[in-house]
Amino acid sequence: MQLQDADLITAIVTPFDEQGQIDFAALRNLTEYLIEQGSNGFVIGGTTGETPTLSHEEKLALYREFGQIVNGRVPVIAGIGSNNTQETIEFGNEVAALSGIDYGLVVVPPYNKPNQKGMLAHFSKVADELQMPVIIYNIPGRTGVKMEVATILKLAQHDNIAGIKQCADLTELAAIVDHSPANFAVFTGEDAQALDARVLGANGVVSVASHLYAKQMREMYDALYDGNYAKSGRLIRWLIPRMQALFMFPSPAPVKAVLNAQGFKTGGCRLPILALDDAEKGQLAKRLGLAENALASKLPLDLGEEQA
Repeated sequence: MQLQDADLITAIVTPFDEQGQIDFAALRNLTEYLIEQGSNGFVIGGTTGETPTLSHEEKLALYREFGQIVNGRVPVIAGIGSNNTQETIEFGNEVAALSGIDYGLVVVPPYNKPNQKGMLAHFSKVADELQMPVIIYNIPGRTGVKMEVATILKLAQHDNIAGIKQCADLTELAAIVDHSPANFAVFTGEDAQALDARVLGANGVVSVASHLYAKQMREMYDALYDGNYAKSGRLIRWLIPRMQALFMFPSPAPVKAVLNAQGFKTGGCRLPILALDDAEKGQLAKRLGLAENALASKLPLDLGEEQA
């Protein structure tokens, strides 16, 4: 499958075992479930995958294994970006040599806070030298600096820049869709924008909530494609408060808490992110429409379904 054919991309968590090491068996189990539920693409080693806490060797091992797990069934985008242009290129080309990795996700350089001219230079150099296509990751809330629409549209002309994960308002997303080349894939990185983005002509969403609600999100998109706008609207209204709840504590702690309660054994988080304590699990459960003790129990967890 090509990236242009994907609409529901899960930014997958990195499962850890009791010793804090990557749990590849848990990763395989979760990946198969998500594909079955309707995810048709993945970001591996993104923000939700706790990439800043993974070593160089761990990232390569994670990407190598994940490429084998997916085995070409859906597009795979691997996080390779940093605030060091040359390091991004060198690491990215190590990743590009791995089987099953289709695109490199390159974040707007964090901490350095380059201006638009610097961003153009950074992404152009990476795209010139990287041995796989680039996906821009524009997330000003985490990087401290925002890539403007005009800059994005210039970079969209580069032959080796295939798309963007855009975390900003819908007005900017619409402008990117309207003025970028037809083969430039545009994804929102905001779960709550999933339906709006698709209506505006974007390819879809890179999602955290799809770990838990891929079935409902797939039904939402399918209803849209079938012209059943009332059903797709009901589904997104049901989803939005649950999507927002997954960011009420530092991510990916909330989604991992729910996945663990479902039996997926994704483990805890690496410092400086803490796993949720019992009180926090209770608050999250209530926001998700569950019993307060739902995330602390060992019983099968039913997240509920929209009756649309």
